Amino acid sequence: MPAKEAAAKFDPSRAAEYERQSRIALAGYDACHDLGACILAAALGQGAAAKILVAGAGGTGNEIIAGGQLEPNWHFVAVDPAQPMLDLAVSRIREAGLESRTEAVLGYVHDLPETESFDAATLIGVLHHLPGEEAKLEMLDSISARLKKGAPLILAGNHHAYSSKPLLLSAWAERWRMTGSTPDEVKAKQGKILQGADPPHSEAHVAQLLSLTGFGAPERFFSSLFWGAWVAFRL
Repeated sequence: MPAKEAAAKFDPSRAAEYERQSRIALAGYDACHDLGACILAAALGQGAAAKILVAGAGGTGNEIIAGGQLEPNWHFVAVDPAQPMLDLAVSRIREAGLESRTEAVLGYVHDLPETESFDAATLIGVLHHLPGEEAKLEMLDSISARLKKGAPLILAGNHHAYSSKPLLLSAWAERWRMTGSTPDEVKAKQGKILQGADPPHSEAHVAQLLSLTGFGAPERFFSSLFWGAWVAFRL
């Protein structure tokens, strides 16, 4: 299964570097997570109790930390198929004092019972790691099937074929150079990004994937080079 192949990339060594690498690769990393929490709070209502599905929660756990610190009545189900990544997220969630409001699940969203109903969901930094259309649709459909009607989804990730945007790719390389990477390191990182992910090829493609899996038209609230973040509501 393609999702299993994608999860296998996140071994213990990669998990340990994930947060540092993510903050360099994505200018505005914290702002994206903070704004995602703000969008959910605006959609759900300040102070509302909510059960939130966090798909692909491993690594930083930042969507849970940002949301949990903003809203005291939110509870989270954090799902990730990579044990090292999930362990890292749980550690950070524990440090933030949010462990009692978070259930960690090792596995995939489609492993959760469809009878489990969520008020909102997040899928941040995941979709572009899933190779091919079928895997992307399967992920979004699994989330859609477990959301209440009208529930918001925060979707964020890269959404251009990297080779189609040479200026953005060069700027991405300069971002790494700005943080101290050598020319050889930058070249290696560029090679990895060109080979290691399969993002939707445009914002219109993101909207199409969401439409095919039961969501309304997305509204973008954040952008940074290849990265975009949207909110869409379950129809």
